Amino acid sequence: MRNNQEGPLIFDIGRGSIDDGPGIRTVIFFKGCPLNCLWCHNPESIDCHAEMAFYPEQCIGCGACRAACPNEAINFELPGRIERELCISCGQCANACPTLAIKKIGRLYTVNELIETLKLDKIFYQVSGGGVTFSGGEPLLYMDYLGQVMRQLKREGIHIAVETCGCFDLALFEQKVLPYVDRVFYDIKFIDPLLHKKYTGRDNRIILNNFLYLVKEKSIQVIPRLPLVPGITTVAENLLAVADFMREFGCTDYSLLTYNTGGITKRSSIQKEISADIPDYMVDRKEEKQWREMFEKRFKGKYK
Repeated sequence: MRNNQEGPLIFDIGRGSIDDGPGIRTVIFFKGCPLNCLWCHNPESIDCHAEMAFYPEQCIGCGACRAACPNEAINFELPGRIERELCISCGQCANACPTLAIKKIGRLYTVNELIETLKLDKIFYQVSGGGVTFSGGEPLLYMDYLGQVMRQLKREGIHIAVETCGCFDLALFEQKVLPYVDRVFYDIKFIDPLLHKKYTGRDNRIILNNFLYLVKEKSIQVIPRLPLVPGITTVAENLLAVADFMREFGCTDYSLLTYNTGGITKRSSIQKEISADIPDYMVDRKEEKQWREMFEKRFKGKYK
């Protein structure tokens, strides 16, 4: 697993979030993930390197991007405009584009630069009981960098949360991150290791072992999460198995995440393959309610 000494790339900083932990929060999205979930809502976060995205609906065909590219990687004959084998993701085309039809995804922040950015919203954290949430991608790929940022934030009295897929080095987590984190949102997608590997690219042995350690750690709050992906994670056998697993190991809270199709559009923008297995529709509320009720009843031991 990566432990980047120079620091990770960050592809977005979301200010004013109310969905990623208590209160008003700033969410930092890191590039790089050890999993490759077919339904990933942020597919631009999977690769740890900078990428160029193209949004055809915003392009006016002015040619400024082509003139700016030092590698002649802009080709107007291609639907995606960019010849990926020539592109070095320098971002000069994006800088030249007047309509933001081309965007560079991922930039490096120094530790001090990120800390100062996050402290801009400190007053909102204080009045709302909020804080900072590290997301991605997988932020726990970058323990050294993350630990340095967290240490400074904790000195400022800022609440810290992490959203993780669970595939990380536990020894490094204990040393670099555990002393500073208050809450962990932890994805449990499947219990069956073969299904996990089929849909994410890796089995879940490390993920489940790390989870069992964290739920016994009294200094942090662990909230397991399950994405409700139609026909994939929402199969009854899987829903019930995940509910049993969470209940067996003493979880009192959980989060079921509504599936949305935004990742498909994002994959198109960076010319990544779109699996035929991924639903291109939003499930209706009635069906999702049935899944949630099934899970809830089993989690409370009322569904046999």
